Amino acid sequence: MAGQDLDGARVVVAGLGVSGRAAADVLASVGARVVPVDDASGDVISSAEYLAGTGLDRADLVVASPGLPPHHPLVAAALGRGLPVWSEVELAWRLRAPRADGVDGPAPWLAVTGTNGKTTTVGMLDAILQAAGRRSAAVGNVGTPVVLAATDPSYDVLAVELSSFQLHFTHSMSAQASAVLNVAADHLDWHGDLEQYAADKGRIYERAQVACIYNLADPRTTALVEQAEVVDGAVAVGFTTGTPLVGQVGMVEDVLVDRGFARLRHTHAAELGTLADLAQLAGPDGTVPRHVVADALAAASLALAHGVEPSAVRDGLRSFGPTAHRIETVAVRDGVAWVDDSKATNAHAAAASLGAFDPGSVVWIAGGLAKGARFDELVASRADRLRAVVLIGVDREPLRDALARHAPDVPVVEVEPGETGTVMTRAVHEAARLAAQAPGATVLLAPASASMDQFASYAARGSEFTAAVRALA
Repeated sequence: MAGQDLDGARVVVAGLGVSGRAAADVLASVGARVVPVDDASGDVISSAEYLAGTGLDRADLVVASPGLPPHHPLVAAALGRGLPVWSEVELAWRLRAPRADGVDGPAPWLAVTGTNGKTTTVGMLDAILQAAGRRSAAVGNVGTPVVLAATDPSYDVLAVELSSFQLHFTHSMSAQASAVLNVAADHLDWHGDLEQYAADKGRIYERAQVACIYNLADPRTTALVEQAEVVDGAVAVGFTTGTPLVGQVGMVEDVLVDRGFARLRHTHAAELGTLADLAQLAGPDGTVPRHVVADALAAASLALAHGVEPSAVRDGLRSFGPTAHRIETVAVRDGVAWVDDSKATNAHAAAASLGAFDPGSVVWIAGGLAKGARFDELVASRADRLRAVVLIGVDREPLRDALARHAPDVPVVEVEPGETGTVMTRAVHEAARLAAQAPGATVLLAPASASMDQFASYAARGSEFTAAVRALA
């Protein structure tokens, strides 16, 4: 079914979150007969009620919320009947509007996925594009729904953040350039196993027109590039925080350089910027974390694939501000730095966060909803960074066990769930007590877990941390 065939089509929009409501509005605007279904709203029919009737017999298409896995009863029933199931991203791709400036075709997409770093990379990419004079926007998984941006003719190019959920039911997207930043175990309850999760991430490379950007430090991203079916002529460009070879972007001392797109890449590296251009993203010790540098190199690569000049990379990175709740120093008090990395919602992100600090310096606030994850690899690899640990969350056992096995000498304090509304205040007070015994310590909120057990979101968790820190006597 093509996007232009939706006039009069009966489309089930399953899940009325932000993207679902946007999809319903756009579908209605093109003449589709929208059937909203949602299990959390009392205003529309639930999926169980819908399946009990005969509505699916008359449906032409299902647009599924990213929160609904393939085994959700409504989605599974649609797939079983051979009905097309699209993500909101697939719908957006098929309904793209021509650009208002008269340039042929819709605005191209520069697409980013990965277990961690997506939001930072897309924000950097958007800043670079705007520094180059492009009318761009950071859209998708965090921000404006893709379907609203894709049907807006005012954009020249879109920086699109995509989750594995969104990619699973995306079938025809052909981005100008795509990047997979990294792949580590996450959301396995949704995908079933790591292999399927990685495969869904890899969908972002399919039909790439100009370039596939991959992480040289992550063999899974290399494998995904090698398996992708791309447009003839598309190139694979790796990024590394080490010295790049031909066909790569990377670092030479403190300089970000391009040997993947530069005209003279076989003999010269084109300068893109320096670590000083990322100084606003440095940690409390003034050092820019390695994974932030990697995100900047990925963003630069995508912008270069779009044809942006190297000088715009420098200007864009220089203008990009810290992302809220992502290694954000919220206070330095009595020699103790307090850092909010509430967005570190899985082990891979927490490992990167802990790795940015000196050995033995971190009082780590961790825990939350583990989603079936185990933390042995995380604790084993970062035990040397730990001064003490404050455990929060209702699901503390996996972290507690990993700490007992791999960091038995590190003091651990557990904050009982009790009154959920006071959990962060109690955690901050315990962390302050422990940090007072370690001059020069950093208190780091990098939970390695989801927030929904005790907080509305990772942002709410980070905000409560900041408020509790600022309320310390």
